[in-house]
Amino acid sequence: MSILREIGAQYSPEKKGTVFTVWAPKARQVDVLLHKPEPIRVPLQQEAMGYWTALSEFANPGTRYTFILDEETERPDPASHFQPDGVHGPSAVVDHTSFAWTDRNWKNLPLHQYIIYELHVGTFTPEGTFESIIERLPELKELGITAIELMPVAQFPGSRNWGYDGVLPFAVQQSYGGPEGLKKLVNACHEQGLAVVLDVVYNHLGPEGNYLHDFGPYFTGKYKTPWGPALNFDDNHADAVRNYFLQNALMWLRNYHIDALRLDAVHAIYDMGAKHFLQELQEHVQELEEQVGRDFILIAESDLNDVRLINPVERGGYGLDAQWSDDFHHVIHAMVTGEQEGYYVGFGKPEQLAKVMERAFVYDGLYSEHRHRTFGSSTEHNRAEQFVVCSQNHDQVGNRMLGERLSDLVDFETLKVVAGLVILSPFVPMLFMGEEYGEKNPFLYFVSHGDEDLIEAVRKGRREEFKAFAWQGEAPDPQSEDTFNRSKLSRSYTSDARQNQLREFYKRLLQLRKNAAALSRPEKDKVSARLEAHDMVLHLVHQTSEPNLYCLFNLSDTEQSINLAPALEISGSWKAILHSAAAEWGGTGAELPNPLEQKAAIRLSPKSLLILQQQH
Repeated sequence: MSILREIGAQYSPEKKGTVFTVWAPKARQVDVLLHKPEPIRVPLQQEAMGYWTALSEFANPGTRYTFILDEETERPDPASHFQPDGVHGPSAVVDHTSFAWTDRNWKNLPLHQYIIYELHVGTFTPEGTFESIIERLPELKELGITAIELMPVAQFPGSRNWGYDGVLPFAVQQSYGGPEGLKKLVNACHEQGLAVVLDVVYNHLGPEGNYLHDFGPYFTGKYKTPWGPALNFDDNHADAVRNYFLQNALMWLRNYHIDALRLDAVHAIYDMGAKHFLQELQEHVQELEEQVGRDFILIAESDLNDVRLINPVERGGYGLDAQWSDDFHHVIHAMVTGEQEGYYVGFGKPEQLAKVMERAFVYDGLYSEHRHRTFGSSTEHNRAEQFVVCSQNHDQVGNRMLGERLSDLVDFETLKVVAGLVILSPFVPMLFMGEEYGEKNPFLYFVSHGDEDLIEAVRKGRREEFKAFAWQGEAPDPQSEDTFNRSKLSRSYTSDARQNQLREFYKRLLQLRKNAAALSRPEKDKVSARLEAHDMVLHLVHQTSEPNLYCLFNLSDTEQSINLAPALEISGSWKAILHSAAAEWGGTGAELPNPLEQKAAIRLSPKSLLILQQQH
């Protein structure tokens, strides 16, 4: 494991000043310019490996500064922790020693207890700030959420962006509330018993305000990504680039008390070295755990269906804690919407639903029609909590041309069935903000770039992206402020009785997820799923702990008469504990007799979910 080097502006009360460190291996001279009423220029001393450093007693918290390279180029700090005037302005020194944390007794939740709620800071509330989220935390806790996941908050150009155009990975977006605002939010989450997941991007940087090229070879021409040249994790001078992102990850965990990192699109982190960057990241995070006495979680987003990410190092893996399953989303989405274009090609077959409920992946070494090749690896030896699943997320909603949520694509009864598929699966469930009540406002793609050529390139790129799908209409302008405002949550469930019923249904499912013994920590080999194509009823049985649960999902639009699976070695009778067709959940009011014997015939309402609990 490599020895890390501190970078950026490190304020120290003991040293009564700030140590500035920057990596600029090709520079002949580097100075830091302190933006005081009377500017102060401090020369940095060159050290090994291309680093430059100096201590200045004139730089205090809040002091703005820039680096000057070779007397010519003035730039913000690549490792800036705050950009008060945006990506093109000077950086500001941040004091990470003075915040009054109150979470001394907080312990991170184990991964199997995570119920994740993904949100975008700018559109979750009308104000679009960290502090405005705090007043909404009680309603998330009341819903049953145990962890919030913030889409990227690293500094991006302008004030409107998903966050994946960030160009200063260490700086907290100033329009959201900067470092202080993020700390207040995390502190408040821990007071409410909520964990915090932060989405971080280590596969690319955005185009506007990206000044890393001026400092050193942060990028390599060896590989290409959808966003341009790849970051340099294995080429000449890669050690300093790896250090840059390793230090970034540790900063979020150490200075902001973040509990888990969601690593964006790790399939675009190209590293052919002897030790992959992700494995080294896991090792340094484990070392930090030992130093601070806290547990941290690393969750990968990957397009590869490769369990190497989450396998332990001794089995040839990278040792990450969990990864997202796109297959889970794609199977459910294709089945309930009928969409078969783009990356949904090959999905939506009935037998795939049973498989994905048991194994998280459909393509685990099978031929993929969409990719035209054999794809994926087996999840046989991986635990259920190592997979995060959802029916909606920012990508799957926002990368639709019109940003439609599932509530615009399927009917009310189907929304309840889909909620059950996610929450009653053995995997870690994730909700996308507004999903729980069927939010009608879209979640669109939006930016606020300052370069007209770049704005037009983004518009063109979005149009090209949609050609693989049969979507009708015109894509909203990503640069328009109206596109951003239309994406804000309406929270209309407070005035819409039907939406409130859906939210209450989610709440009841999440209570079951947390309190039912069979669901509290499902074991994959004790969860069975079966679906018969002729009736489109999924039988999902949880036998991890007694009392066992038997979940029936009627995905057809007609009533079905079914029998419980005779092969189950379960004695006794069953009691219905939740029925999506009941009147209290906005259903038809259908009722069922209790208790039900193992051989009893059950009539299932169209598009309904029935949960039975074993009775001894």
